[in-house]
Amino acid sequence: MAPQQIALITGASRGLGRSAARHLARAGTGVIGTYRSNRAGADAVVAEVTALGVPAVALQLDVAEASTFEAFAAAVADALAAAGAQHLHAVVHFAGYGTCAPYTRTSAQQLEEMLRVHVSAPFLLTQALLPLMTSGGRVLNVSSGLARFTTPGYAAYAAAKGAVETLTRYQAAELGERGIRVNTLVPGAVATDFGGGAVRDDAELNRAVAGATALGRVGEPDDIGAAVPALLSDALRWANGTRIELSGGQSL
Repeated sequence: MAPQQIALITGASRGLGRSAARHLARAGTGVIGTYRSNRAGADAVVAEVTALGVPAVALQLDVAEASTFEAFAAAVADALAAAGAQHLHAVVHFAGYGTCAPYTRTSAQQLEEMLRVHVSAPFLLTQALLPLMTSGGRVLNVSSGLARFTTPGYAAYAAAKGAVETLTRYQAAELGERGIRVNTLVPGAVATDFGGGAVRDDAELNRAVAGATALGRVGEPDDIGAAVPALLSDALRWANGTRIELSGGQSL
């Protein structure tokens, strides 16, 4: 029997990370999901994934705290052993949050927090997990359509996501010798609780986003989560160092 494939998903207790965990499980991939404080949500994801017949575990992680990454990697190694897996097959970076503030009133602390969560985490956490990754593995960073088009109030968040897209290219170039391919998934606006659930709950904003999207609606979590197994699969084995936008054609 082939070893169980396991993907690590940060931010798996909610939104896009939760959807990705479910879809990977349906494709036969086990999940190590992280949560920061939503233990109940993380436990619910574990229950959903194990009900599909693959292993799952939830580990607490605050991606803003790089000093914890070494200990976290040790916990991941233990989780892999418990699942009978030899290595991580993939690392997917969904954990994060957005800050909405005009550029002129964005504080140094807000900018620094955005960079810690959205740039330092995929940079340093991936480093910490590399010894556990299989050769030929996959890393999927997550950016935002806001790194391509502008919406006033998101300068810090979008700047961090632009840095993620650059980081992806450098990771792909330097990890290619191990056959590890690295790409950036770029969602457009999605109806989740992200940013206080504005896109989901504010009817006027929802209509505005839908009107700016070629397919005429805002995204749903499964529009993104369903694509993750494909992006990690051998069918896209020649995609490397690139951005793959899933926005329904937003702000074209």
